[in-house]
Amino acid sequence: MAETLELTVGGRTVKVSNPQKVYFPQTGYTKGDVARYYGVVGDGILRVLRDRPTTMQRFPDGVDGESFFQKRAPKNLPDWIPTGRIAFPSGRYADEMCPTEPAAVLWAANLGCLTFHPWPVRRGDTEHPDELRIDLDPQPGTDYADAVRAALELRDVLEGLGLRGWPKTSGGRGIHVFVPILPEWTFVQVRRSAIAVARELERRAPDRITTAWWKEERGAKIFVDYNQTARDRTIASAYSVRPFPHAPVSAPLRWDEVESAVPADFDITTMPGRYAEVGDVHADMDDHAFRLDAALELANRDESEHGLGDLPYPPEHPKMAGEPKRVQPSRAKKES
Repeated sequence: MAETLELTVGGRTVKVSNPQKVYFPQTGYTKGDVARYYGVVGDGILRVLRDRPTTMQRFPDGVDGESFFQKRAPKNLPDWIPTGRIAFPSGRYADEMCPTEPAAVLWAANLGCLTFHPWPVRRGDTEHPDELRIDLDPQPGTDYADAVRAALELRDVLEGLGLRGWPKTSGGRGIHVFVPILPEWTFVQVRRSAIAVARELERRAPDRITTAWWKEERGAKIFVDYNQTARDRTIASAYSVRPFPHAPVSAPLRWDEVESAVPADFDITTMPGRYAEVGDVHADMDDHAFRLDAALELANRDESEHGLGDLPYPPEHPKMAGEPKRVQPSRAKKES
């Protein structure tokens, strides 16, 4: 049994230890299989992660073992992998790895990183996001088909605001849509834009789509998780391996593929073939950068004309100005 596997990408060779270690017991996929997968899609995932502070979701003993999120760059980070300093909501700071070449992805994979969670900022300016990210999350009683319908409606909402989104499977049952934006707005403003988009989507299909933060209020609908745009909240990157039994990956899609795509078809064994055939279908994403003026104007109208202000932040986030109480509705009724 080989003790190490050497893979060369982008002119740099990375050693992968214990390549025969099984990471996905149900299928038998190994650490080496994961590393080879990332070697094949290296240019695609680098396009996604380039210069972004990136949290590593590590599974050193495979998907059935313990896992953890590593935000701070490891002490043994090679000198050819730069870092970016990000500020958490608490005010503390951390230096996270910022891949600038595909070998950085393989290096992280050797540490057991399956899923990469990049911030929506670049290391040159970590206070102004350059992506608006929309997470369409199926709730109990809904499935991927419901997320597809919501995504197609979202596409129309975005176009009406002068925006264009790039869709991808989440690797589970949901759909993510990313909009490249000019880095001119703060995290608070980008989140406000996401809430405005989500509310407009909810208005168009209130029986199928919800912005309700509290699970008890969502029902069998697609939840538009606006808080994925809050500071220190990240979404699994395109091409990332997800920690489910069949080793699925988050697959970039063209809009004309969204209705016919089957998320289960995209895994570490099938994505290399797709990538060889069609390449990175989101390759042009970085050629665009949209403005949020129309979305922010919609947010202002929601507030002035309909009394719709801010929505609750995640529980670990400091209390924000104008934020409603973070009290579960059923609990609030008992206390009143």
